[in-house]
Amino acid sequence: MESSIVLLLVAVAGLIIGIVISKFLFQKNIKRLEEESSSKAQMILKEAEIKAESVKREKILQAKEQYLKLKSEFESEANRKKNQLISNEQKLKQREQNQLKAQEQITQEKAAFEKLQEDLHIQLSLTEKKKHDLDQLRAQQVSQLEKVAHLSADEACTQLMETLKDEAQSKASSYIKDIIDEAKLSATKEAKKVVIETIQRTATEHAIENCVSIFNIESDDIKGKIIGREGRNIRTLESATGVEIIVDDTPEAIIISGFDPVRREVARLSLHRLVTDGRIHPARIEEVVAKTTKNIEEEIVELGERAVIELDVHGVHSELIRLVGRMRFRSSYGQNLLQHSKEVARLAATMASELGLNSKLAKRAGLLHDIGKVWPEEPERPHALLGMDIAKKYSENPEVCNAIGAHHDEIEMTSLISPIVQACDAISGSRPGARREIMESYLKRLKELEGLALEFDGVKKCYAMQAGRELRIMVDADNITDQQAGILSYEISQKIEKDLQYPGQIKITVIREMRAVNYAK
Repeated sequence: MESSIVLLLVAVAGLIIGIVISKFLFQKNIKRLEEESSSKAQMILKEAEIKAESVKREKILQAKEQYLKLKSEFESEANRKKNQLISNEQKLKQREQNQLKAQEQITQEKAAFEKLQEDLHIQLSLTEKKKHDLDQLRAQQVSQLEKVAHLSADEACTQLMETLKDEAQSKASSYIKDIIDEAKLSATKEAKKVVIETIQRTATEHAIENCVSIFNIESDDIKGKIIGREGRNIRTLESATGVEIIVDDTPEAIIISGFDPVRREVARLSLHRLVTDGRIHPARIEEVVAKTTKNIEEEIVELGERAVIELDVHGVHSELIRLVGRMRFRSSYGQNLLQHSKEVARLAATMASELGLNSKLAKRAGLLHDIGKVWPEEPERPHALLGMDIAKKYSENPEVCNAIGAHHDEIEMTSLISPIVQACDAISGSRPGARREIMESYLKRLKELEGLALEFDGVKKCYAMQAGRELRIMVDADNITDQQAGILSYEISQKIEKDLQYPGQIKITVIREMRAVNYAK
């Protein structure tokens, strides 16, 4: 036990000695490290001082260079401004000298003007005196002339004015006649050339349509089926189609009467389907009429699209295409409206190309110029204005709208295409055989034409000739002179253009006949 304690004490003593020795060595190393770090720090400090000194010298040199540079720039700028001030001072001195010279010149001119003004006052006073003397002399002469002529000055002026008025009116009428004749000589030839070439290059067939359609049947036995028991079939057909079915003694034919061609066509096709099917009774009639009406509407759109494609007109609104198709079932004075519109479109395109204008726009306006006739609403309005509003509604070109509205002179023409469409419409409508008129309206137009001419003073008799295309007027030779006859012809033509509507043109011929009658006894 004692030995273990001794060993433990020896171990502790050895440990303490080791700790003391290691502490001594550690302190010695620390002292050595401190000495080394102190020497290194002194070396670094010396190097930093050397570098700082060199940087300081460089910065001083740079500052001196910058100072010298700024100094030279300042001196040059100061010299430039100094020179500029000297130049401005010289200019101001020169300007002052010029102003002094100008002031002296103005003073001289003012003195000359004052002298001229004095001379002018003297001359004006002399002129006033001379004028007063001339007025007195003129008054004396006028009084002497009044005594000699036995007329006052006012009466003489009135007579002179009347004489000059008559001479001026005569010269004016002669001048107007010369201008019109010259315009006819220069323009008629070229206009006829363009119109004839246009007509020759356009060939369009036309059709005459009446207010009745004929439905042919194989035998008269079918008439009884169509009439039905107590007439119920024919009454149903008439109420469904809106036309009149006339079943009379005409062999193998039934007459369909109605003013609307679309309704007549619906009735004709419905009868054809009913007769072919053989089942004819009220329910079947209503079913067939409904199907036929739908088919006709589709056919109308197809006809419009076909016409637009045929004329190579693009971008037309679908509603306008439908109206173009409806033209196929509408006639104007017996002329099919669709054929007429297509013919006007071709004529307008040809004439526009001859005159160097837009042929496609003219063709479009020619095709659409009568769409107002097939619009189901507002039938009391003029079809030209109605068609113009429809075209505006569907965003047509303003020139096309104006051509539609002005082709019967309801509005003013604002485009060169408008008179072309008007002329082509007249060409298509006045072509021999293209149109026919109802006898009553034809006679009414002729009477209106003769009555309009008879309203003018000096007209004794008036005759409408050549189907209303020429108006021959007999005037009183005692009251109408040759010059007045020419004026009368012009005034009547203007009145007809303003008040009447007519196809083509009307020739006005004024005949003044002087008869000298004596008897030998």
